[in-house]
Amino acid sequence: MNSSESIKELKKTVKPYEKTNTKASLFQMANTLIPLVLLWYLTYLSLSVSYFLTLPLALVTAGFVIRTFIIFHDCCHGSFFKNKRANDIIGTITGVLTLVPYQQWKNTHNIHHATSSNLDKRGIGDLWIMTTDEYRAASFWGKAFYRLYRFPLFMFTVGPVFVFLLQYRFNRKGARRKERLHTYLTNVLLVVLYGLLIWAIGWQSFLLVQGPVFFLSGLLGIWLFYVQHQFEESYFEHDDEWSYVKAAVEGSSYYKLPKVLQWMTGNIGFHHVHHLSPKVPNYYLEQAHNETPPLHKATTITLLTSLKSLRFHLWDEERKNFVTFGSLKRVAVAGDRVTDKLKMASEPLRKKSTVRP
Repeated sequence: MNSSESIKELKKTVKPYEKTNTKASLFQMANTLIPLVLLWYLTYLSLSVSYFLTLPLALVTAGFVIRTFIIFHDCCHGSFFKNKRANDIIGTITGVLTLVPYQQWKNTHNIHHATSSNLDKRGIGDLWIMTTDEYRAASFWGKAFYRLYRFPLFMFTVGPVFVFLLQYRFNRKGARRKERLHTYLTNVLLVVLYGLLIWAIGWQSFLLVQGPVFFLSGLLGIWLFYVQHQFEESYFEHDDEWSYVKAAVEGSSYYKLPKVLQWMTGNIGFHHVHHLSPKVPNYYLEQAHNETPPLHKATTITLLTSLKSLRFHLWDEERKNFVTFGSLKRVAVAGDRVTDKLKMASEPLRKKSTVRP
């Protein structure tokens, strides 16, 4: 962005795309939920053939769970339908299908949008990020736990199970009555849905199908959320210097995916557009990006380059970028070496000063 004025104008530029197309929304529901149900059933039928066929089908089914989550996501922002009640009903249903309580996620995700990249307002609706200074000041166990949390194998295996299967089953501390009741409702509906499926096909078949579908969709979901804010030259500032628009355009990436994956993920790769204007439905995100030239300057990452984000663990406030644990250690070693050299250089001077005339 060339000037603060152009940054402020961006929000107004994208506003025309904040329009709901009911036909487009209904069509997206049809081409998402119907294939999801059919693919789940087909995955179940494949058990009688070979589990080597079941797993690839489970992966495709998981892709449609992600697409279902995008519908849920738009409902949370009130952008999928014009009618609030319609958003709430479809949001609740798609929330059950994705194991996420609608009101709870709606509230925390809105906080995420209002505080994204704000160093003074971290902790709700986002991933745990430490600055280099915070990490240096942390206790041994604090560092160890943070390293475990940021370890990719832990984050993308234990993470989906903990978040979607356990964390979302409970209410947040301080949650209001409406949010609490909605979490209970989601849990009850999940018990009914899963109970019926287990009754129909047996618990072994259910686990063999839903297990990989759940795990793969959870892994992919966390990956998408992770990679679109964790790139080397992202944006983080303290509250007094933080800018909503800068956080959207500079602190969110444009994840340029192959067309098939872009469709499957509901255009969420245009994350900079979404953070700039959450009221833009997912089916207008690409158009908003293409027709708004300043948005082309957002950081673009691809499938290949996005893998680099796995190396970034800490935010360096001085350098304004993400760094690795290894680079922090190298800086510390280099600093120790400089200190040792200074001590060695000053040693003769100290000795000389002690010699009396």
